[in-house]
Amino acid sequence: MKQQDEYWMRHALGLARRAWEQGEVPVGAVLVQNDRVIGEGWNRPIGQHDPTAHAEIMALRQGGKVLENYRLLDTTLYVTLEPCVMCAGAMVHSRITRLVYGAHDVKSGAAGSLLDVLGHPGMNHQVELHSGVLAEACAAMLSDFFRMRREQKKALRQAQRQG
Repeated sequence: MKQQDEYWMRHALGLARRAWEQGEVPVGAVLVQNDRVIGEGWNRPIGQHDPTAHAEIMALRQGGKVLENYRLLDTTLYVTLEPCVMCAGAMVHSRITRLVYGAHDVKSGAAGSLLDVLGHPGMNHQVELHSGVLAEACAAMLSDFFRMRREQKKALRQAQRQG
């Protein structure tokens, strides 16, 4: 299972790179059923002017279309970053079987870091959770992205002062 989880997380990291290339926060997600991709997504809220266009939501939407069902039974969602409240809620509603994520999100993670939506006893569906898969690579991509953004903003401010 560990080898399989790492394989699919690498796939999700590739999708996260697509988000980065589009100027979006680099988060990628892949939805798998029976060792087959049924949904993929990467963050696109800026480009799509859509606050719900998170990587996980995009992958779940695509999976629903492929299965022609909003219930995504017997599936595993691989995500490079711990999901937010919205995405965790969508996972419960879609009835995915497993969530595997890479980096923890202490500021807004809803799979155990800030809140635990997936494991909340009041939820009508429990999602099996595995965290920390390729966590260093997932966290490094996010850190590098935000470092680059800060450097760009700093350079812009300096150019404006000199102009």
